[in-house]
Amino acid sequence: MLDRRSFLVTAAVAGALAGPGRALARSQATGEAAKLNAVLEAMFAAALAESAMLATYLGVDKGENAAAKSKLDMQSDEDRARNEAMYRGFQTRLKGIDRNALHGMDRVNLDAVLFTLDTSVMGIDTFDYGDDGQPNPYRVSQLTGSYQSIPDFLDTMHSIDTAEDAEAYLSRLEAFATLLDQETALVQADFAKGIVPPDFIIERALVQMNAVLAVPPAESGLSTSVARRTAEKNIAGDWAARATAITTDKVYPALRRQAAVFEAAQPGAVHDAGVARLPNGAAYYAWGIRNYTTTNLTGDEVHELGLRQVAEISARADEILKAEGRTEGSVGARIGAIGKEPQFVWPNTPEGKRDLLESLNAQVRAMQARLPEKFGKLPRSTVEIRAVPEAIQAGAPGGYYQGPSLDGSRPGAYYINLRDTAEWPKWSLPTLTYHEAIPGHHFQGSLQIEAEGIPMIRKVIGFSAFSEGWALYSEQLADEMGVYDGDPWGRLGYLQSLLFRAVRLVVDSGLHHKGWSREQAIRYMVDTLGDQESSVTTEVERYCVWPGQASSYKIGHTEWVRLREEAQAALGDRFDIKAFHDTALASGDMPLEALKSVVVEWVQTQKA
Repeated sequence: MLDRRSFLVTAAVAGALAGPGRALARSQATGEAAKLNAVLEAMFAAALAESAMLATYLGVDKGENAAAKSKLDMQSDEDRARNEAMYRGFQTRLKGIDRNALHGMDRVNLDAVLFTLDTSVMGIDTFDYGDDGQPNPYRVSQLTGSYQSIPDFLDTMHSIDTAEDAEAYLSRLEAFATLLDQETALVQADFAKGIVPPDFIIERALVQMNAVLAVPPAESGLSTSVARRTAEKNIAGDWAARATAITTDKVYPALRRQAAVFEAAQPGAVHDAGVARLPNGAAYYAWGIRNYTTTNLTGDEVHELGLRQVAEISARADEILKAEGRTEGSVGARIGAIGKEPQFVWPNTPEGKRDLLESLNAQVRAMQARLPEKFGKLPRSTVEIRAVPEAIQAGAPGGYYQGPSLDGSRPGAYYINLRDTAEWPKWSLPTLTYHEAIPGHHFQGSLQIEAEGIPMIRKVIGFSAFSEGWALYSEQLADEMGVYDGDPWGRLGYLQSLLFRAVRLVVDSGLHHKGWSREQAIRYMVDTLGDQESSVTTEVERYCVWPGQASSYKIGHTEWVRLREEAQAALGDRFDIKAFHDTALASGDMPLEALKSVVVEWVQTQKA
């Protein structure tokens, strides 16, 4: 039986850093360190008590946490007030700890968790709209909202092994309808304040809502998921009929009510893409940059960094193109033309999509065998590659990752959007695999979950600049490992991926700081990258609803590379790439400033 307390990691890691695979040394848990550990333990327990979905995500919705399995994370006024009080209470307790009395991992733990609370409370105190404590101005969009997330959560996260699990599924299905109505009320309140998404965001969200509603309830994944999985486990019961009745009578009507609110707002929605038009919009974007990049960069600084890196990476791509005899047109135009050549395009058929997925699995297997070249510590968790569900393909990103459960019962998953295989030239796919799976997100995220010496609360909070920066660094690492030797097109795919993230810096700041239109951003991306306009459009619309997030990738990557180069320069022949990787990853997801402290302390230890 799994219980909450068995997953609390609060003991100190004694001794100095002696080699690869260990987290940065922590002090013995006395004095301020003991106070810190107690607060972090209490914070995780509170988070688990407040979030039934977190318990399921971690795979601990069993034993004393079994009641969580029948609940969702709701958004009533009481629920939101309770969460806000939790943020403020733990922020106050952590600020009462003397940071100067902490060392090693204790200081990293304090900095990481307090950063999360500080940025959340900053948003709550400054803005009275959008997602509470997160810089997402629109509670419901093509990428946000329970209509978009809960069906997949119920299908892939909610395990069904017993009749009680199936009953809990139905309870959650009923709660889903209530959650939809709670969100709709919050959306209406935001709309009344003028926080209406751009017209193209409303249109995209409605396309997805209507796609859900177009499926007969009995054929909906909400109904078929529980029916399929109870049948597989021979669990007797009229599960399909009961799920269909809930979907018909409660979920679909609630989603229609939500769609009606968006339909009513559509005629008056503006086309302006950025958040500058919203109340205190400039500050909102600054908050987004702070939250997602963990830096204090300004919009101008982000924009200029992007322009410089676009120029540098384009020049490297130009060298490959010229060497392959592709000399006419801009870099983006030439890459775009190559991407349309038949030998590089998977057929947009079920068979073509199946073969594409198998090619990704082959890439994962090949990289898995080579990981010991650069890492001393490897994760135990496996990763599966899945197609993005068709119902949300229209608005979903091209690829994304979903972490494994804490108990190992659910593997990590790397999702790829196969709405149109033409968006994925064959030479572009290896880099995506290294980013999303190994040595990227799955590798880093699994090590964090499996690591000893990191408090549980730090295993469930993340920092986009750290994790996305690592995933982009992983693409570079794969190139350095020689995976593209003799494969100029594969290396071009890697450079296009780097270029894609540099372009994001320009476009994110362009939309939210420079006043760019959606169309201007799309045209810049198409011209610079040579990507399909359909995939670029989805990307630009994503940046519109997550201000600042698109900048986290390249800013994080730039810092990872800078820290490695500084460590190499300081240690010379004593620099050990395996130890560098193992140490930074064993210390867990953290703000970039904390990562710098980890690397600096490691370098000092190696010198000694």
